Amino acid sequence: MVVTMSQGLPTIDIDALLLREYHAEDHDAVRQLYTGGLLAGHIPASDTGADIENIAEAYLESDRTGFWIVEYDGRVVGMIGVAEDETDIAEVRRLRVAADLQHASGIAARLMEAALTFCRHHGYLKVRLDTRLERGPAMELFERFAFQHHRSRNVQGKELHEFYLDLYREPKAEQPN
Repeated sequence: MVVTMSQGLPTIDIDALLLREYHAEDHDAVRQLYTGGLLAGHIPASDTGADIENIAEAYLESDRTGFWIVEYDGRVVGMIGVAEDETDIAEVRRLRVAADLQHASGIAARLMEAALTFCRHHGYLKVRLDTRLERGPAMELFERFAFQHHRSRNVQGKELHEFYLDLYREPKAEQPN
């Protein structure tokens, strides 16, 4: 894997990132990303990870749900899922980037863009997500994609921040005549 340093932060060749749908052979790497978030305290201990244990059932059996990974130099370095929360509301879930590349620009943004493009294509009117991260790159990413902070609440001694994005407020692309 080619990772260089710029101003003390890792940088990667953004053109070498491969975003694709999840395949069964990705499971161990996805589980590792999930466990890394659990150990870092970004996931509550009560989160069973049942969706991670059965990604096919949780994300791949409906055309309105999906799960994607990013590969870099043959290694799974990021993941994101979209679940149907309600008929017109999607939930972005499991956004993770490998710990050694979290500050490398582009991975989380590419994942979020894929998830939101999917949501628009499937007619969702609203997208929601929540996070335990209180500052830094995650919050900046949500702001960059125009997510609005809905509320924060204490869950098991940690702040849970809830965000939403109203897709129905976005201008519609002009239709060709």
